Amino acid sequence: MQLIINQQPCEFPSDALDVPTLLASRGVKQEAVALAINGQVVPRRKWESVRLGHGDRVELVRVVAGGALDEDPLIIAGKSFTSRLLMGTGRFQSPATLRAALEASGTEIVTVAIRMTGVDGSGPDAGILSALDRGRYQLLPNTAGAISVRQAVFLAELAREALDTDWVKLEVIGDERTLWPDVAGTVEATRILVREGFVVLPYTTTDLVTALRLEEAGAATVMPLGSMIGSGQGVQDWDGIQRIAERVSVPVVVDAGIGTPSDAVRAMEAGAHACLINTAVSRSDDPPVMAAAMRLAVIAGRLGSRAGRMPRSEVAVPSSPVAGLVGAGLA
Repeated sequence: MQLIINQQPCEFPSDALDVPTLLASRGVKQEAVALAINGQVVPRRKWESVRLGHGDRVELVRVVAGGALDEDPLIIAGKSFTSRLLMGTGRFQSPATLRAALEASGTEIVTVAIRMTGVDGSGPDAGILSALDRGRYQLLPNTAGAISVRQAVFLAELAREALDTDWVKLEVIGDERTLWPDVAGTVEATRILVREGFVVLPYTTTDLVTALRLEEAGAATVMPLGSMIGSGQGVQDWDGIQRIAERVSVPVVVDAGIGTPSDAVRAMEAGAHACLINTAVSRSDDPPVMAAAMRLAVIAGRLGSRAGRMPRSEVAVPSSPVAGLVGAGLA
């Protein structure tokens, strides 16, 4: 069944559902929320008795402080997020540091990797989920390390079973030295996973044609790299990200390579809708403080992009009026 929620199509497995179930599936608390179905406001007292059907148009609104930043939500696959900073969980020195950094970042979407455990239950970051409040964060398992379409799809299917989520950050690596994405494989894997009911957020290059193909394949976002994964080299193809943001209708998330808050600002000023950041925070001297800086940088870049920069000029343009200058003849 498909519903149109806040102008975004969203798929549900059942043929009918009530309002409380809908809100729970979107991670929306019932307090201070109003709802309309097909243009008609539904009183709260009727929520449990109302049944939503295929094609219904749903508007969800909530009360916020006037002028609050969450009047500009990030919408992915029909789900609304107030934060435009997605966070990775790798390479933190301890679960406590990870928890503190996530808190400081304000993130609502957190990536996790899928790896084999030992026969005794041990393995890389075996206790990672203990550091994550699943009621607070949308978990985004990734297929990091996959070097073929088959392997990426397999990892996504395992992640769905392990974490009970259809969301997946898709990575199909074409070169193991640079971790550059295999764009053809990424498009193919996106098509397969979308057919299997996944919400696919694919890691890709800044190539516009690939971005368009990913959107056509049903990707929920397009995630162009800023630069090589973990390199901290910043955004190297500003124009490429800007071209993608201007052409695709799904959110554009800059993924990989961001090293400093100024890199995040630049990515957002290029037209990106969000940033996914991991190593710049986890390998900094003070991860919680860096996470807070990235949070503010993403907000600043988004506001700057929405405001629109001043026109460039090849000559100086005085900000003070020239007419009426006292003592102008004394030069």
